[in-house]
Parts: sequence; structure tokens; C-alpha cells
Amino acid sequence: MTSAAYIGRERVEALPLANRGLHYGDGLFETLRVHRGEVPLWPRHLARLRDGSARLDIPLPDLHFVQARIAELIAGIDAGVLKLLLTRGEGGRGYAPLVDAPPTWMLALHPLPATPAALRLQPCTIRLAIQPALAGIKHCNRLEQVLARAEVERAGCDEGLLCDTDGRPVCATAANLLVFDGQGWRTPAVDRCGVAGVLRGWLLEQGLLEEAALSMEDVASAEALALCNAVRGILPVAMLGARRWRAHPATTELQARLAMAYPMFSVPGQ
Repeated sequence: MTSAAYIGRERVEALPLANRGLHYGDGLFETLRVHRGEVPLWPRHLARLRDGSARLDIPLPDLHFVQARIAELIAGIDAGVLKLLLTRGEGGRGYAPLVDAPPTWMLALHPLPATPAALRLQPCTIRLAIQPALAGIKHCNRLEQVLARAEVERAGCDEGLLCDTDGRPVCATAANLLVFDGQGWRTPAVDRCGVAGVLRGWLLEQGLLEEAALSMEDVASAEALALCNAVRGILPVAMLGARRWRAHPATTELQARLAMAYPMFSVPGQ
């Protein structure tokens, strides 16, 4: 991993121990796919970062400076994953944020993870709390996902299906849920909890996906399931508990439509 940390425009060796992101999860992050020295989905990530910073009242650093540092870090990188972490900065003990504290931010470059052909999905017992004030954005409070991911690892699966506290399916631990009902692709709303994924947003804008109220029965009876995120693209689900799915042409078509717009998500053999 290659990384760099900054307070405003000043580079620092590490995030200070008084950082509010460390103490309270008081921050935001974006996880971006690097492709041939560029970040093709950067405008969508930036839009979500702007939304999150406005809703949490965390000032953004100089974005021209940030983009220049990103370009330096990923120059010559054919494929990878870039994480951008933004926190409110340093603060004293207690929850109350300091006024006008300079934002602290960090870039970290990671290898691109392997992508399985199809996913084994574990139904998770941990539930997502309903909190509209935080819904949609990628804030740094991720203990629900940490606990869910531990369930996934214990089960020997690839990902986990998360429901909210009302029992409604919402998403995976690190991806949005896509459900094909024979007529079209549906995805749960993320206005009460969950993350508004950038690929999810693209699919909605293209008319390839619709928001819908879904139940676990809808998920179990679907003709096809898939997950999507900005690192791995669209991945078919082969198993959820005792339910099994074969490869479905609707998933192949959706993957192909995405690859036409973003070749980095091309699926070998298609």
C-alpha cells in the first residue's frame, strides 16, 4: 500500500492521534477504481463526497490540490483501488467539533482485488440502523459492516446480505443489491440507511434499474441477483442461503451495458 496524509495542503507523516475520525468516525471516505492511470468514476465519487461533506458540515480541502495529488499517486498504475479518507480534523476530548479546524485527509493506493465469477451470499443477522440523516453517504461509522463481514468470513462466503431493523433487504456489506424479477432490475431505496453507490446511480440514470420496496421474499424468488460497486462492477449472485441461481442472460446484458460505458468492468469471455 502506498499512502499520503495531509492537513489542508500540508503533508504529514501520519494522522494525528487527536483526529476526530479516529475517535468518533467523524469523517467520510470514497473507494475508487483506478484504470490506466485515471479514475474514470471520479466525478460521481466527488459528487457524493460533496453531498456528505455538506450534510456533516465538514469542509472540503482544496479539490484542485487533491486531484493533483491523486494524479501523482496513480500515474502509471494500470489497475488498482484508491481510497480517499476525509475527517473533520483534530479536536479535544468530547463530541463537540471545533470551529474552523482544517480538514485532514489521506490517500491510499491498494492492489485490485480478485473478482469471483459469481458470489456466495450470506444472510447476515446484524441489522442496519435506520438513520436518514446519515443514509446514502459514505461516513466513517462502519461497525455494522465490520460485524456483518465477520459473519460472512465465518460462513466461508463472499459477501453478506444486510437488512434494516424492519427486516427489509438493503444492500451487501460493500455493494448495492440488484434484483431481477423477470421484468426488470430493482434495487432498494437508500433514504433510511445504506450507501448510494456510484454505479447504482449510473444504472438508475441510464434507466437500467429502478428503486423499489423489496422484501426478503422478493429476493428469494428473484430470477437473478447481482451486486454492484465501484471497484468490481456488477457481479452475479449464485447462492443465498439454500437458494441457488444459474447464470442469467439479464445479468450478462447488464454487465455488457456497463462495460460499454466503462471498459474497466469488461467481463472476460463476454
